[in-house]
Amino acid sequence: MDALAAVTDRVRALLPERSVITDRARLRTYECDGLAHHRVVPGLVVLPDTVEQIAAIVAECARHRVPFVARGSGTGLSGGALPHAEGVLIVTSRLRRILAVRPEDERVVVEPGVINLDVTRAAAPYGYHYAPDPSSRQICSIGGNVAENSGGAHCLKYGFTAGHVMAVDLVTPDGGQVTLGTEAPDAPGYDLLGTVIGAEGTLGVVTAVTVRLTRDPEAVTTLLAAFTGTDDAGAATSAILAAGIVPAAIEMMDALAIEAAEAATACGYPAGAGAVLIVELDGPAADVHAELAVVTRLCERSGAFVLRVAADDTERELIWKGRRSGFAAVGRISPDYIVQDGVIPRTALPEVLRAIAELSADTGVRVANVFHAGDGNLHPLVLFDSAVPGQEDRAEEVSGAILDLCVAHGGSITGEHGVGSDKARYLPRMFTDADLDTMQLVRCAFDPDGIANPGKIFPTPRLCGEIPRKHRAADGPAFPAGAEIF
Repeated sequence: MDALAAVTDRVRALLPERSVITDRARLRTYECDGLAHHRVVPGLVVLPDTVEQIAAIVAECARHRVPFVARGSGTGLSGGALPHAEGVLIVTSRLRRILAVRPEDERVVVEPGVINLDVTRAAAPYGYHYAPDPSSRQICSIGGNVAENSGGAHCLKYGFTAGHVMAVDLVTPDGGQVTLGTEAPDAPGYDLLGTVIGAEGTLGVVTAVTVRLTRDPEAVTTLLAAFTGTDDAGAATSAILAAGIVPAAIEMMDALAIEAAEAATACGYPAGAGAVLIVELDGPAADVHAELAVVTRLCERSGAFVLRVAADDTERELIWKGRRSGFAAVGRISPDYIVQDGVIPRTALPEVLRAIAELSADTGVRVANVFHAGDGNLHPLVLFDSAVPGQEDRAEEVSGAILDLCVAHGGSITGEHGVGSDKARYLPRMFTDADLDTMQLVRCAFDPDGIANPGKIFPTPRLCGEIPRKHRAADGPAFPAGAEIF
């Protein structure tokens, strides 16, 4: 009996029949995440109901050295939850309990399958919300947010997931269970919690998350500004931040992204706009009022030809609806697309956007740009038709060239979507071999057998034994079962 068959037999004994999927037609439901042009049919899919079941499944994988991949809602955009053909896909979507809501401590404890927006819904009656807000917040899970260190539109002011997670419970790759972090801020010792956040599931399976809540602001104002092009919109962004104002969000969309959003949502963005900015201000009412006057004046000086302030929550949501639909909306103007996630210094925006436009013109590959202008996190959508021979290859080349532009301007190949399987080959463009070996040492300390989400992040699969012995982590389990690590 091969290893996967042995694990399958054992899992069938551990879980009810409804929680184990082996039929190939049903397995194909899980063959990709939100990056749909990367596909692998998993060897086995399990949908556990409890943490104990997850620990038992992982322990069986460890016993037989069978790879496993954790998956939440499957909304990731880097192939981070791409299954293994000879491995087990552990789907955490049934673990959706909100375990505790403690407004007096500004904390909520949730299972990994809890949807991002549901945390805010649980906190809203107490005057709080959960600040990290990816565009997929209505469907993405907290476990996935932790895996990718997700951000969202409001990360400019409030930061990424890592700044809002106090502790996690983790099933380690040997099947043990540990707690990383504490509910107190600035816990002493090595930051193992920070190591797990953003590790893309390569260090274990998160089974509970303690998150920090943010008090609702007294006032929120949303401004939509239309410009003839992205240069003017970028100049307005720099001017706002140079004035000492830190909005909750500054989002930009170019003409092609606006076209897609209008087709999908009828959001009513100004006709003829080559770019729009969405600037959201929040805080004490007097501060918001004063900042709005400054932002309006700076947008006008930068060439805004339409300025529209949302009169109420309905108008505010309509403005945001166009932006949040950005990725899905391009399906109205292109059969297929690749979403990239590069980061550049904010001051390089005009130069990089012009270079992307030139790249698009030279290759004939259309690129729609939707991005977090305030912190330079680009989300270029590279459009293609997979039914046309050669188009997908050209789109991949353009995507890679955009990431090269980001690195060349002092940026990064990812801001919030993660490396996954999609961008692993680009990691050496940012890091040396010594850097990558050091990262592997951390991975090997948690997962000596390399069974936790293998093939992700690093460009070439390596076994822990391939790292020079003097640098190797000690053999054996990374942590004893039931340990607490602070």
